[in-house]
Amino acid sequence: MVNTTTTAGLIGVVLLARHGDRTGYYQDPATYNSTQAYITPLGEQQEYELGSFLRNTYLNSDSPSFIQNISTDVANINQLAVRADAGGGNVILNSAYALLQGLYPSTKKSEIILANGTTVVPPLGGYQYIPVESLEFWQSPSLTSWMDCEYFVDHLDRLYVSSAFLNMSSTAAPFLTALKPYLGSVSNNFTNMIYDHVNVQYTYNKTYYETLPPTFLQQARYYSDWLQRNIFTDSVQNGVGQIPIRTLLPEVIWALGNMTKPSNQVKINIQEIDYKPFISLFNVTNATVTDPEIAGTVNYASVVALELSQNSQGQHEVSMKFKNGTQDSQFRQLKMFGNTSITLDSFIHQLFWTTINSTNNWCFSCNQTIHRGCSVFNFSNDPFLNGYGTGYTG
Repeated sequence: MVNTTTTAGLIGVVLLARHGDRTGYYQDPATYNSTQAYITPLGEQQEYELGSFLRNTYLNSDSPSFIQNISTDVANINQLAVRADAGGGNVILNSAYALLQGLYPSTKKSEIILANGTTVVPPLGGYQYIPVESLEFWQSPSLTSWMDCEYFVDHLDRLYVSSAFLNMSSTAAPFLTALKPYLGSVSNNFTNMIYDHVNVQYTYNKTYYETLPPTFLQQARYYSDWLQRNIFTDSVQNGVGQIPIRTLLPEVIWALGNMTKPSNQVKINIQEIDYKPFISLFNVTNATVTDPEIAGTVNYASVVALELSQNSQGQHEVSMKFKNGTQDSQFRQLKMFGNTSITLDSFIHQLFWTTINSTNNWCFSCNQTIHRGCSVFNFSNDPFLNGYGTGYTG
């Protein structure tokens, strides 16, 4: 039932996908802990369209990015690894399911024939049930590593008293004062998630849509992009501001490395996440040096593709591409460390040293000794230097 086509193309791809449109939510500017949010029908459609785009890119044998030996119509679950943050109102987890509907849509080719000769087609015209690993907040900090991270809170505190922040806050003050009547009970403090409120209301509140002054939505996005860019980056590659991607990179590196092995079956690895790791990834790879416009918050249903191929010398290479939600109709090629592609060895060499690859390491990197599994480690002598495990590795 699994149809596989062999042709020249990619070995595999790791996809970092942002969730689709959601209901409004609140992030505490002092910690960046957040409230629940739920995916909307618009968000579901955005993710479905993203899945369809990825299908046409990687499962179409006429595409230059076709993945070698991948099943194109009927999903071979051994070729797919999908993981999603299951926190909040499952907006990210449900986004992953919507994306997969577009990647492998319903097909009667998924039918089976029973021993008695009966043909059975799955519900909904052959809906394909692809497993998604849902990662709860309490299971691992991998996808939400800024939360409950004491050193990240220190990073926020330093930012909020920095001259750059104070200058930008002063610049934004007249706009924030003019915007206040359109914020309801939401504070117009520069640290707050003002753009999120404005965007949600502008999308779903007809009166708001008709009365919000021109340019206000764009101005709110501009100041939000500046703030988020400064929160989720750092001046050094292994700085705590970049922690969203530092805990995700081990999965990326592991997945790409596995794809080079003859015994590996996984062709597509999907990590469904929120916007923060994108900001950190673009900064830590120097992608924003040549494409500064990608430095802010990515749009809903955005995706980064880390494509694995093999060059004429037999070396495995990684190339990074980006599609900024529905704003872009195609991928754009990004540069990592000044190059459109680098060897996998170089990719690992440049980034592995920045990673946080276990719960124990996260606890150490965040000065956390109690929450998120850190209490199982013994930090009694010196939490900065002498943490050691009790058999649990996270």
